[in-house]
Amino acid sequence: MGITGTPTPQPLVARDFEPTTASGVPSPARPLSRAAFRSMKAPTRIYLVGAHSTGKTTLARWIRDRYGLPMISEVARGVLAEMEARLDTLRTDVELVNRYQSQVFERQIAAEEAQPGSFVSDRAFCNLAYAAQHSTILADIVRDQRLERYMEMVKRGIVFYLRPHRELLAEDGVRAGVAWEEVLRIDGMVKMLLEMFGVSYIPVESLPMQERIRMIECVLDLAHIRPELVDAPIVPPASEPFVEIPRPTSIPHEIPGGESRNRASSPA
Repeated sequence: MGITGTPTPQPLVARDFEPTTASGVPSPARPLSRAAFRSMKAPTRIYLVGAHSTGKTTLARWIRDRYGLPMISEVARGVLAEMEARLDTLRTDVELVNRYQSQVFERQIAAEEAQPGSFVSDRAFCNLAYAAQHSTILADIVRDQRLERYMEMVKRGIVFYLRPHRELLAEDGVRAGVAWEEVLRIDGMVKMLLEMFGVSYIPVESLPMQERIRMIECVLDLAHIRPELVDAPIVPPASEPFVEIPRPTSIPHEIPGGESRNRASSPA
């Protein structure tokens, strides 16, 4: 008892902060499963944008394997195969190009809507740059309300903007053209779209794969996205830090005769 007759405050301990059940019994702290943890937070959506032959697919595959995220692959190849069209035909038939770019735009949105959780995509709105370069339907797409909704979704993701390098140029039968000037034109249009729609992005300027993945690791770590969150159970941090409240300090006082007593230890 203290000098005023009230009980001496006791220090708070960790059990005071433990979650309790409806009956007031403390609940045991258990790690959350991967599914439970992901259901507690907003989906992680990672986009890699830029011109063709900049290494977007290579990096997307690395993120997929490293962080265990589903990957949305380039839809343009599938559309081209379904149309049974040749690349050289697309370069000369404007009506075919219009239909192709329109379907790529719609298919990208559908692919992302079919994946409501986290994912990594090696494309986003990039085909709009090609639509501006090779088709006559860009104005129609820009007026489409789906584009505005889609760009708002992209803005909530993490966007890496890959810059071009001559060393990465390669012809694969789907690209719009591997001439350096063509790549630079598409790169400039992608940047214009990023700025026009107010999309925050992280530019990836380096060429070596090691430097690229180090940058991605750093950015995702700052966003609290780590490989262990995919493979290991997670114990979320406490909502408030634990604070130790010490007992009141004893107040010694002198007693005639030279002895000292402790007020806090004296009976009330």
